[in-house]
Amino acid sequence: MRIFTTDFIEFMKHLFLAIILVSFSLTAFAQPTGGSGVTDEDLQLNTITTALPFMSITPDSRAGGMGDAGTALSPNSTSVYWNTSILSFSEQTSEVSLSYTPWLRQLTNDIHLSYLSGYYKINKSHTIGGALRYFSLGEITFTDASGNVIRDDKPSEFEITGAYAFRLSNKLSLGINGKFAYSNLTGGLTVGGVNTKPGVVGAADLSFSYYNDDAKIGNLDGVYTFATTINNIGNKVAYSELATRDFIPMNLKIGNSFLANFDAYNKVTFSLDLQKLLVPTPPSYYFDGQDYIMTSGLNPDVGVINGMIQSFYDAPGNVVVDDDDVPVADADGNYEVVKGTRFREELSEINIAFGTEWWYNDVFAVRGGVFFESKNKGNRQFMNLGASLKYNMFAIDFSYLASLNGRQSPLANTLRFTVRLYLDQAGATAE
Repeated sequence: MRIFTTDFIEFMKHLFLAIILVSFSLTAFAQPTGGSGVTDEDLQLNTITTALPFMSITPDSRAGGMGDAGTALSPNSTSVYWNTSILSFSEQTSEVSLSYTPWLRQLTNDIHLSYLSGYYKINKSHTIGGALRYFSLGEITFTDASGNVIRDDKPSEFEITGAYAFRLSNKLSLGINGKFAYSNLTGGLTVGGVNTKPGVVGAADLSFSYYNDDAKIGNLDGVYTFATTINNIGNKVAYSELATRDFIPMNLKIGNSFLANFDAYNKVTFSLDLQKLLVPTPPSYYFDGQDYIMTSGLNPDVGVINGMIQSFYDAPGNVVVDDDDVPVADADGNYEVVKGTRFREELSEINIAFGTEWWYNDVFAVRGGVFFESKNKGNRQFMNLGASLKYNMFAIDFSYLASLNGRQSPLANTLRFTVRLYLDQAGATAE
């Protein structure tokens, strides 16, 4: 039996070169653009934080082994998280999967994320699905200002998702998710005379897919997918009546993938994602000794829709300061911003994910990928490796995260495990 064709062997010789080129492109993204002369080193640290960040943690081992580039991947049960609309093109009638991720093991050993998801294809046009996400923060000891123990608690959060995909044509599909999320971080603890409460969220995901299973690159047949999603469109959250309400992690993702069918045994998928938080960027402030003055950027205390729109143009950039680090203002009281830093900061809010996946004989798969986030926006930069083994109705996925920032990163050495069950038939085709 011939395992590899000549074309496939030649292709694999160039695969590593392609990965290296992508890595160089990520590095180039951090260099000056458009002749502005502005680099990441010229920008201030200005991370965007949200409530309920567990809603945006990658739950599965497949995309988790491909640099989190999962938006345009071929359909499976965890597409409920990545892109519900792609489920319309599934060759399987139904699938259920369970994923488990020990989280932040560089910091503690009792935080974990569990994710149960599945779908059922009613007919060619209609597919339904659902998911349950549970995040445990482990055991936490609450103390007062003097360090006296108040009580021990086990904070947790969960999310329930209902999904629906509708096929518009042979190549187009839409998807929508409805979500309910509950975040109990304090257990009703009273802090400074103020009662705390759980955060409650109602949210939605919108997704769109273009799926061409008759695509070609040269003489190579394959499947091309373009997909875009807006995730977690939902209400702002506060954990007490007096606290400021915070945005949840609303996110725009644009994905492209190409699955190359080399022969009956070998299939390789390339996937590229661009991802951006649709949450207002914190403005720049200056403390004049009495008050905090907004020197650049926009007021982030806006509604959900305004916040999503504003997120595309509200980066404050770097304010010009004098020798005493005092912001420089003109006669009208407007503060000067270093040229090019606003645009550069907006670009730095786009995360890039790239991954590859090779299936052999629909039984065994290996994966790899990289993820890049600007160091001014969180500095998550990592490489992923993963593998799958499939037998009859069952499959198991595994992924490993290696931080490119060294072992000091709390994400370093993250493991993910996923077990899949194909319900419609034994010997179902691979993804």
